[in-house]
Amino acid sequence: MTNGSHNPILHVDFYLYNDSMEDNETNSSAGERNSPGCVQILIPQELFLALGLISLVENILVVMAIIKNRNLHSPMYYFICCLAVSDMLVSVSNVVETIFMLLNDHGLLDVHPGMLGHLDNIIDVMICSSVVSSLSFLSTIAADRYITIFYALRYHSIMTTQRATAIIVVVWLASIASSILFIVYHTDNAVIVCLVTFFFTTLVFNAVLYLHMFLLAHVHSRRIVAFNKRRRQSTSMKGAMTLTILLGVFIVCWGPFFLHLILILMCPTSPFCTCFFRNFNLFLILIICNSLIDPLIYAYRSQELRKTLQELILCSWCFGV
Repeated sequence: MTNGSHNPILHVDFYLYNDSMEDNETNSSAGERNSPGCVQILIPQELFLALGLISLVENILVVMAIIKNRNLHSPMYYFICCLAVSDMLVSVSNVVETIFMLLNDHGLLDVHPGMLGHLDNIIDVMICSSVVSSLSFLSTIAADRYITIFYALRYHSIMTTQRATAIIVVVWLASIASSILFIVYHTDNAVIVCLVTFFFTTLVFNAVLYLHMFLLAHVHSRRIVAFNKRRRQSTSMKGAMTLTILLGVFIVCWGPFFLHLILILMCPTSPFCTCFFRNFNLFLILIICNSLIDPLIYAYRSQELRKTLQELILCSWCFGV
């Protein structure tokens, strides 16, 4: 479960805890050559902590903004709020883990092995829940935008608040339940196969919806001109573009991690794969960056959300002064 070196033979322990503290003590260096032709990029634990805290604050602000502004009380923003909560799981797990490791490294905390095992399981469940729920809510937002564009006149009868709430509850329950099962059976390769299959299935699902949306949106917009829905169509396509950006960032940030899982199945002992495994910390930083970038995308793409975030930050600054 650690930010230290990674054992490639272990399976879905997302943050593997190493008893060797030498790696942690040298994390401040820029890189280290471990074997001929293989360079390991080491990340300072302080960087993990800083990025985790920034990401946590950003996503808390997004959730608060959506709760505060009644104009954002719609199914799409409910799903975005859940996506922010998924990102918060990554941030919280990273911050808690890094604090424990820093205290342990400096001799300020005597951690019992049993306690580390429980902490490891909790963090693994949080990370696994985050990836499963993130993929699920990205697909849910894609379906929501699809309905908005192609069933504009029936949208409010199809995507009601009650149905949106039911979808959210089902996604969270499924994410938590599957995460617990994944951790319990983490030594089975079937767990990795399930995660990778779920990843690619959601990507294909989203790709099909995007292709249909962007190919037929122009034709559909002509059909609803008579109903004076130009503005709604424009808003829907803007939402689809926002989702496209979110999915693109997700693929870039989580892609190396899923490649890591695939290589564990295909070539766990080959020199190339072993070298790839040694840079697991870099993949963790990318995952944290995804949680940090998502709120910036929400704010950039939504003027209403951006305005509310500015009000929250201003109010916080005024109270601080």
